[in-house]
Amino acid sequence: MKKIIIADSTLSRENASFSFKEKIEIARQLEKLHVDVIEIPEIKNVKSDTLLVKTIASFVKKSVLSVATGITAQDVENAAAAVASAKNARLKIELPMSPVGMEYTCHIKPAKMLELIPQLVNLAKTKCASVEFCAVDATRAEKDFLREAIFAAVSAGAEIVTICDNAAESMPDAFAAFVAEVKSWLGEGASLGVSCDDKNGLASGCAVLAVGAGADIVKTCVEGDITSLEGFAGMIKNCGNSCGFESNIKYTELNRIIKQISWVNANAKNAKSSVTVADDDDLSLRLDANDDKEAVNAAAIKLGYDLSDSDSDKVYEEFLRVVAKKNVGAKELEAIIASVALQVEPTYKLISYVLNSGNIISATAQIKLKKGDSEIDGICIGDGPIDAAFLAIEQIIGHHYELDDFQIQSVTEGKEAMASALVKLRNDGKLYSGNGISTDIIGAGIRAYINAVNKIVYEEAN
Repeated sequence: MKKIIIADSTLSRENASFSFKEKIEIARQLEKLHVDVIEIPEIKNVKSDTLLVKTIASFVKKSVLSVATGITAQDVENAAAAVASAKNARLKIELPMSPVGMEYTCHIKPAKMLELIPQLVNLAKTKCASVEFCAVDATRAEKDFLREAIFAAVSAGAEIVTICDNAAESMPDAFAAFVAEVKSWLGEGASLGVSCDDKNGLASGCAVLAVGAGADIVKTCVEGDITSLEGFAGMIKNCGNSCGFESNIKYTELNRIIKQISWVNANAKNAKSSVTVADDDDLSLRLDANDDKEAVNAAAIKLGYDLSDSDSDKVYEEFLRVVAKKNVGAKELEAIIASVALQVEPTYKLISYVLNSGNIISATAQIKLKKGDSEIDGICIGDGPIDAAFLAIEQIIGHHYELDDFQIQSVTEGKEAMASALVKLRNDGKLYSGNGISTDIIGAGIRAYINAVNKIVYEEAN
């Protein structure tokens, strides 16, 4: 019985707009489902994306955590540093193989691409034991060039080669024949993966026939543009015995977990649509210098904030300062609210924090806060350093608040860049936001959480 390896790329979708919290939840559910590989997109924001990967790595112990790289050596270095703590780590070199893709995506000629492939794979191999070469748009590549590119990647150390049918122009039988030919090039030198676009509804069929033709790995996605995880896993469950293949998917959990991820996905889509204005009558979340205080207050209400008259004045005053330089969307308005609304004398002040995490230990956090004249310690274990830190704070204050969202972004450039964190907590249905700034990305998150907690405590006491 052939074992099919399933690599899920839900988190790598180009049009995804998942929050930090949603990405962690999706990874957690995929790990529970026993997906073999969880794919993470290229590191764009070094601080926040690296923190995300490290947080996911803290609880993903069975699945391989695969991080894509860009086309530069620094991209490989960034991806390697992010995934270094994962128990099962992989670097994925993704490069276009069609003439159009090379020219317009990378601005590289075929000869230069054949030089670049072994350079990137060699570097990745020095950083990570497992390296995959992903031949994007392989079905539209010139066959001789594709063969040379694959040989170059395997010779440089890639033990996995994935061919992608991004154009979805191949019928299942034709794609299977293509897979068989590529498999004959590889022999036993590397595992072969496939990624099939589903724009014509044939991705699952292409994937199943590809497995019959020699493919070892199939890339899937929940509600994405490639082979459906639910559909393909269901096909294995129903037809695997007769076709001679199986997978590690936990079928008893399949429907429940797919629904859970779909729910997260729906929330992300709703959030994305809420900050994209479709008509001229709804300007509440895309504000410009022509908007008055009432419009700004209406936007805040739409985001879930109930501002007092005093806070509305403060928010509008700060809005005028910001909108003079740029239009204000949902993220900018939330940052304004977190910075100026309900600023209170802090009940809790941060004294110190100590964090420990790694690929063979659970993340722990020891937080010390000051309340009045007393210093209070909290120690907790969590799924990553941020989760552990937030749990330690909850232990100190003796109350659990629903974490509605957590965002991090760099506010300055360079290695010592300042990180700004935004935490949104919900208490009795009301939303409270806190912000924190630090050169330490985790420290920024801790300060933002305490800032939001202080607002809740103040309002409850008054």
